[in-house]
Amino acid sequence: MTEPLSLEPARLTLPLLRRVARDAALPVTLADGWRNEAEASAAAVADVIARGDAAYGINTGFGLLARKRIPPENLRELQTRLVLSHAAGTGPALPADAVRLILALKAASLARGRSGVRPLVIETLLALVNRGVLPVIPAKGSVGASGDLAPLAHMTAALTGVGEATVGGRIVPAAQALAEAGIEPLVLEAKEGLALLNGTQVSTALALVGLFAAEDCFAAALVAGALSVDAAKGSDVPFDPRIHELRGQPGQIEVARVLRRLLAGSAIRQSHLTGDERVQDPYSLRCQPQVMGACLDHLRFAAQVLEREANAVTDNPLVFPDSGDILSGGNFHAEPVAMAADVLALAIAETGALSERRTALLMDATLSGLPPFLVAEGGLNSGFMIAQVTAAALASENKQLAHPASVDSLPTSANQEDHVSMATHGARRLGEMASNTAGIVAIELLAACQGVDFHRPLETSPALAGALAIVRDRVPFYDRDRYFAPDIAAAGGTVTEGLWHAFMDRGLLPGTL
Repeated sequence: MTEPLSLEPARLTLPLLRRVARDAALPVTLADGWRNEAEASAAAVADVIARGDAAYGINTGFGLLARKRIPPENLRELQTRLVLSHAAGTGPALPADAVRLILALKAASLARGRSGVRPLVIETLLALVNRGVLPVIPAKGSVGASGDLAPLAHMTAALTGVGEATVGGRIVPAAQALAEAGIEPLVLEAKEGLALLNGTQVSTALALVGLFAAEDCFAAALVAGALSVDAAKGSDVPFDPRIHELRGQPGQIEVARVLRRLLAGSAIRQSHLTGDERVQDPYSLRCQPQVMGACLDHLRFAAQVLEREANAVTDNPLVFPDSGDILSGGNFHAEPVAMAADVLALAIAETGALSERRTALLMDATLSGLPPFLVAEGGLNSGFMIAQVTAAALASENKQLAHPASVDSLPTSANQEDHVSMATHGARRLGEMASNTAGIVAIELLAACQGVDFHRPLETSPALAGALAIVRDRVPFYDRDRYFAPDIAAAGGTVTEGLWHAFMDRGLLPGTL
């Protein structure tokens, strides 16, 4: 049996959340101490109902219908109808890694004891994760305010046995999935449907999935960039620490340090230390610390925001058992997530854009000194010609996808919800963008390794020799034209599997272990 991963509410870390998303066989549990808080919160809700006080969403309608009082005998029905009416999502189902994170984040948030739900609700969420029952959640339908209402409604419906769930790769009715897993369908009590529907867990989970994929691309692109420097017989002088200390940008300083370490000891570099007619390299080689350093700073900023949001209580109203107060606010507004997602989009797009330019440089014999299109017998062979076109196409797509989502807003709910964040689709696009960038960087890895191999018997640095071995373990040298797509897919696997983090300093990227 795999040891469960213990999640402590309010103290979740990015490395732990990365494991929740990536390891489908990993059971999760909550650290001791949460149950008393949850029970006290649920008791506070029961006290309000017993006193007959009006409390939004507990014994009233929702949105503009909040003035409608609901009699006690209808409170369960109120929560059930809320869930069913709000399960109005469309589009393809969210991927499994995001759904696992959604369930875990929602359980950890509710376990902080400010949402008024029974411990049973939290335990049922965890049971879904641990028994491999993943609600089918349509990807589209949330504007990222009042919580991710539609997608979380589909999640909640599955808890009650309504809708669909995925089990072992099969999509089955939710009631069947619960029965097969030995999970009793939830009967929602007062406040519980609202607590489950409110919150930013969907947009946060999608942004976290995007962050982790962006980190994989970033690590691979740093290694690919160093390989490209050696392949093009570029200079390591632009990575001199004195240059970067004068600017003082932390990401830039650290990227330059990593590049120096990766290139240290290269015989290729030694071969052109003197007598090289070139004075300066093109920006895609020379300015890697400046561009990738800015990307690193943005990744770190977004990571901080998303780690805080993963630990937050974001439903409404919030319950304070010590005082008995139930306060309506707006923690469900996902503007922090939306802006963090926009920042991540910039970093992902620029990582890919710079990588594509290096690939183009390597194929241009006038700039790289390598055979045209990185293949012998040009003309008979086309080499990397169209692989670079593919990289350009992916980079162009990312430019369009990088348009900020957070500056958009459409009022909803009869203008009660008159400003929204659009965080959910802003976060969802990150997956596609990271996939595009992984493809771009995969092509550069192949091109750079091809260029380094052309310099034999001169050897690259020890660190980059290890990187070359990883690629060559999956893709042989391109000696003549062959079916190219499998090569790109194989190199792309090294990116998405996170193999390049081993070449980084521990802790350089906040979401990695």
